[in-house]
Amino acid sequence: MIIGYMRPFYEDPECECQTKQLTDHACQHIYQEEHAAPKRRTELERMMEQLQPGDTVIVTKLFVWADSTRHLVELLEMLEQKQAVLLSLQEGIETDPALAYPFQTIAKHLVQFQSDAMSENTRQGLLQAKEKGNAPGRPRKPDQNVQRAIEMYQSKTYSLAQIKDETGISKSTLYRYLEQ
Repeated sequence: MIIGYMRPFYEDPECECQTKQLTDHACQHIYQEEHAAPKRRTELERMMEQLQPGDTVIVTKLFVWADSTRHLVELLEMLEQKQAVLLSLQEGIETDPALAYPFQTIAKHLVQFQSDAMSENTRQGLLQAKEKGNAPGRPRKPDQNVQRAIEMYQSKTYSLAQIKDETGISKSTLYRYLEQ
């Protein structure tokens, strides 16, 4: 069975363009969401539950079907389990397993790439901040307070609770400074 799926989005709020494209592709059944929100996509859930082996799901663009790269991979895995195929018109993507390099594999690599890129960007940002003199993490305590806390500790006349009350330096912070 050829199945269409659509949902409203900014460029097509009434799904008029999607309806035309899906009917032009001879969809035998079309599932349409009433809203654009990524939550509560009841028609998508219903469609995925009712898929049969050999069915083809047609969408006008991947964004209509999935909300994120991870969501795309999850949906592709469900399609694979149901032995169904996705055809995305705008991107020209078809997930037919007869293809040499399945789109599901490409999407999984994209998720890993996205994760690696974000991690690397974070590391680069932290490195650049450090080079500019900005230390990542919690701001350090003022040096005079730390020095006072160390002196109080070394005098052995104050308890850790008293040191914390007077300087605001916790036991773990104090010990960290003592190790340096």
